Amino acid sequence: MAEPRRPGPAAAPRGGEAEEPKQGSLAVKSSAVVKYSSAPPQAAFARLQEKTDLKLPPANWLRESARLGPAGTAILGSSKKSTPFSSFGMAYDFIDSIGNDVDVVSDSENIKKLLKIPYSKSHVSMAVHRIGRTLLLDELDIQELFMRSSQTGDWTWLKEFYQRLIDQKWQRKKKSKEHWYQKAILSKFLYYSINGDGAAQPVPSSSKQHQEGPVPGEGDEAGRASWPAPFEMPSSLSEDPGASNQGSVPLEPSYIVGHVASAPKEQNLTTLFNDGENSQGLKNDFVRNILWTFEDIHMLVGSNMPIFGGGRYPAVSLRLRDNNKPINVLTGIDYWLDNLICNVPELVMCFHVNGIVQKYEMIKTEDIPNLENSNFSTKVIKDIAQNILSFLKSNCTKEGHTYWLFKASGSDIVKLYDLTTLCEETEDKYQNPFTMPVAILLYKVACNMMLKKNQNKKHYGTIRTLLLNCLKLLDNGRHPQIIASANYMLSELFQLDEPKKEDSTDFPINGNSDESYSEEEEEMPDSDENGSYSNSSDPPDDNKAVAIIKSVGELSVPEKYKSVHRIRPSCTFPVCHGTEERCRLVLSYVLEGLKSVDSSVKKESDLPAADPSTPIPLKYEDESTSGGPECLEKQMALFLDKMGSFQKGKHSSQSGMIPGSWQYKMKLQLILKSSKAYYVLSDAAMILQKYGRALRYIKLALQCHDTYCCLCASMLPEVLVFLCQCLTLCGDIQLMLAQNANNRAAYLEEYNYQTKEDQEILHSLHRESSCQVFAWATDLSTDLECQLSVSCKCYEAAYEILLFSNLKKQNPEQHVQVLKRMGNIRNEIGVFYMNQAAAVQTERVVSKNVSTTEQQLWKKSFSCFEKGIQNFESIDDATNAALLLCNTGRLMRICAQAHCATEGDFKREFSPEEALYYNKAIDYYLRALRSLGKRDVHPAVWDSVNWELSTTYFTMATLQQDYAPLSRKAQEQIEKEVSEAMMKSLKYCDVDTVSPRQPLCQYRAATIHHRLASMYHSCLRNQVGDEHLRKQHRVLADLHYSKAVRLFQLLKDAPCEFLRVQLERVAFAEFQMASQNSSAGKLKTLFGALDIMVKTKCAFQLIRKELAAESEQISKDESNTENTSTNDSSTGLNKEEVLKLLSIFESRMSFLLLQSIKLLTSTKKKSGAISEEEITLKTNKQVYSLLLRATANKSMTLLERIEVILNLLEQLTQSSEAATGGVQ
Repeated sequence: MAEPRRPGPAAAPRGGEAEEPKQGSLAVKSSAVVKYSSAPPQAAFARLQEKTDLKLPPANWLRESARLGPAGTAILGSSKKSTPFSSFGMAYDFIDSIGNDVDVVSDSENIKKLLKIPYSKSHVSMAVHRIGRTLLLDELDIQELFMRSSQTGDWTWLKEFYQRLIDQKWQRKKKSKEHWYQKAILSKFLYYSINGDGAAQPVPSSSKQHQEGPVPGEGDEAGRASWPAPFEMPSSLSEDPGASNQGSVPLEPSYIVGHVASAPKEQNLTTLFNDGENSQGLKNDFVRNILWTFEDIHMLVGSNMPIFGGGRYPAVSLRLRDNNKPINVLTGIDYWLDNLICNVPELVMCFHVNGIVQKYEMIKTEDIPNLENSNFSTKVIKDIAQNILSFLKSNCTKEGHTYWLFKASGSDIVKLYDLTTLCEETEDKYQNPFTMPVAILLYKVACNMMLKKNQNKKHYGTIRTLLLNCLKLLDNGRHPQIIASANYMLSELFQLDEPKKEDSTDFPINGNSDESYSEEEEEMPDSDENGSYSNSSDPPDDNKAVAIIKSVGELSVPEKYKSVHRIRPSCTFPVCHGTEERCRLVLSYVLEGLKSVDSSVKKESDLPAADPSTPIPLKYEDESTSGGPECLEKQMALFLDKMGSFQKGKHSSQSGMIPGSWQYKMKLQLILKSSKAYYVLSDAAMILQKYGRALRYIKLALQCHDTYCCLCASMLPEVLVFLCQCLTLCGDIQLMLAQNANNRAAYLEEYNYQTKEDQEILHSLHRESSCQVFAWATDLSTDLECQLSVSCKCYEAAYEILLFSNLKKQNPEQHVQVLKRMGNIRNEIGVFYMNQAAAVQTERVVSKNVSTTEQQLWKKSFSCFEKGIQNFESIDDATNAALLLCNTGRLMRICAQAHCATEGDFKREFSPEEALYYNKAIDYYLRALRSLGKRDVHPAVWDSVNWELSTTYFTMATLQQDYAPLSRKAQEQIEKEVSEAMMKSLKYCDVDTVSPRQPLCQYRAATIHHRLASMYHSCLRNQVGDEHLRKQHRVLADLHYSKAVRLFQLLKDAPCEFLRVQLERVAFAEFQMASQNSSAGKLKTLFGALDIMVKTKCAFQLIRKELAAESEQISKDESNTENTSTNDSSTGLNKEEVLKLLSIFESRMSFLLLQSIKLLTSTKKKSGAISEEEITLKTNKQVYSLLLRATANKSMTLLERIEVILNLLEQLTQSSEAATGGVQ
């Protein structure tokens, strides 16, 4: 043809493209849109003069005309018979319509033949194929096939079947002389009718052969459709993978290698066929392709009908009729359908007698059905069309199968056979000439659907079915390229990076079959009213037919055949119950693709034979055992060197693949896809906490990536980003393995397991390359430090890739994630070294100095923390930076503790080194608080840092207080520093916020107040001189004792601490009383001390409660007599401590009561009056007496002694309440 085809509207007959013809009384709807036309603009027809002799050839006969262009001869030559694959040629050109919105694709001659079945006795033989919802109809010339069979023996199976079951006597009928005569004068008439230069001028009648011989090019042999030979493997395929031949059907690699899912531009999908294929009858050789809608049937029709201008309408069709032969129904239907299909509103008929022109007659298209002798109902034609389409759609259900619609000449029975099923008995599916064209069309439709920019996932089921049916028809030895490409596209259908939940929401859940129809649907016969299937009364040959129309008359009955099994608009997509199943499906397709590529590479025989069932030794273990972190440094250097070598382009394949060949590009894509599938599998195993399996999968992913890198001359940014993701995941897995060392045996078993599929993929990779760039990252080590180091190196490598390839800006999220992980792993390693240092410290002999090992561990730990802090600060992650600063503070405290036990406890002093490290720890904690800014940023971390800071101040103050560095500092300075540290500890100890830590904070605060009070109490005892300072200390001691008591009272679980503080307060009162001279002052202090003792009642009640609970527990379990130990109790109460405090309490109470009795007695003698003091005196004497008796009784149990004390305290309480006017 003069120009390459492009789907879409093109030049068309004027005035009729998209309009419905005005059909007047027509009961049918018809519209036509010309999608493509190679015809020139129609010229007005020349009305021939009467008596013009059509037997004489015109001067322009069978010559090209400047007005008509190169297509002229095709238009004006009488319509030749359609080629066997004409529908495929159209389908390739209008691939968008196939399988989607078109019901039928065919030559207009075939459409007319089908619609005339009830009116005609002639035979019908057509091949039918289904692609999605579209049916392709082609003439199946049995005569031609049988002639070929007798010459080559190719189609003997069909000839035998035909002769055995259908018609043993049927012979090829030769066309009559009259037939060729009529064709010749029609052709001459059309050339005469061209209006213009070089038109109707007869030539001398000497050329007699033109009148009786056949039209050139229309002879019996020349006009016969050309059938292709059975498809064989051409010898050139093995020599040159790029050679064009129909066996391999070369594809332009630009589509195959591109990311299908990302919808490349339309021009990337080039035609599958070159000129070699076109000669096989696979081209679209119609002058015009029309999208014809007849009622509700959408058809893509090819037509070569000549169209002229010059009538009452912009377009007319010219017909030549013998005046002696009246027009019949078949001719009328022919003319009417041709005009409808081509949207021609008028018919011009030229009548002749023996080739002599008589007259012209013009008829509107809508009037054709009412012509005399040619009456027919358009409604019946509509019913015939709907019935035939329903019959074919109901029965031609298997995609990829060739069906044969056959009606014998003179017969009323129409039969449908499945030739594919019959052909399978011959053991060679390529005996069916339609196998390859159908496979290619299935592939092209699938490609086209994949390339649509706004492709919806609902079509994935359809695409998958198309590709699977395509693969069923292809042989790997003959078509490796299409098989590899189809398998790659199948793998692309499964989106590996989508969330799991989408599996069940985006795709239909009803079904999992490869076909879009179940076997039950295909085999279940329709009811009698819908179709006439074979039954027991039919002839014996009917059992081979898929379906039968018993009488052509049935086709005229409205809705006699209903399409029960309508072809679904979308086929089911398999439901993958989980990520692993989806990835395994992807890998199965990838493996098939790899096998197909490998089988087509010519140097395969030169390779050493490998058994796919034997795992390939990859020497990962040998490399990894050579050392620890130092070895990793070298491996990282090699890795980065490798990263640099991507730019040098020194890449080759061991199997002999030629860079740039389809095998090379396809294998790269398949390897990358497998790498992604293994990555997703690894990620899924990671989520399931199957870390051994996860490491095995990421190892396979990185091996695939290794091979990709070795083959690929230039690394795409998205591939580098994917490598970065792989290394990041590998780092995660190594970290989790390190943190879950208890399950190491199970992880090792998971790691060493390998499926046959994985082994075969590795075998395919090993054919190309044996490089092991990432071996260091995927070893399952048993050493914790090594695992943590490997994890860190993985993250560092990922970070280097982002920096090296300048992908940081394009992938900010990935960059942040990698830095966050680097900070995290450095924290883990820092904590690991810190814990090791602490363990060494505990094992060290007390008197020994700090060892070099400890110092090295501190340095390593500190270095890791410092780098981690930098990582987090670089991405403004204040919370994690604060946590690492907090850990650094903890490391400083461990350093401080290491310096504390260098000398014996008898000489122990708080050393400058301890002070230095504690102050450093405080600095890091304060930095952590500054990093957070305020509590709202992260309350839990904020509270934790505050607690650690408070603890550090408290520890430092306690050590200074307990091991005062008197050799270096004055007592007053030490007391000042202790006081300041304690107050700072209180500042960061939050006693008010309700949290799980609140009781701890309250206990800490109470302890601080107690210690401060004790310190001021001690100062007061030991100090002489400055009265102002003594008074200040007295006030501070009293204040802190009061606060300590209040906080211990809140706790409810620290009765001993509360008791101790109260006893110290009593001692403080006694100390004050000793310095008092007046009786009244002393008496006041005494009563204050006794009041403190009375207030300890709540502590004794708590102790009694716990002791009672313990004795009850013992009585319940009398068999266990050892529970009576004084130090151990189920309640956790320290009985030894209680006994000690109780003895002191009894002693001090006895002393206070005695002193009060003495003072009150002397006061009474002086005044001589009865007052409240007498009542108090009487009570005190009574209590004192009872106390002396109780203490004298050594046989009393602890619980009984406490009961006595509580009783005495109760009496004192009542006495003080009665003596309201007495001394308080």
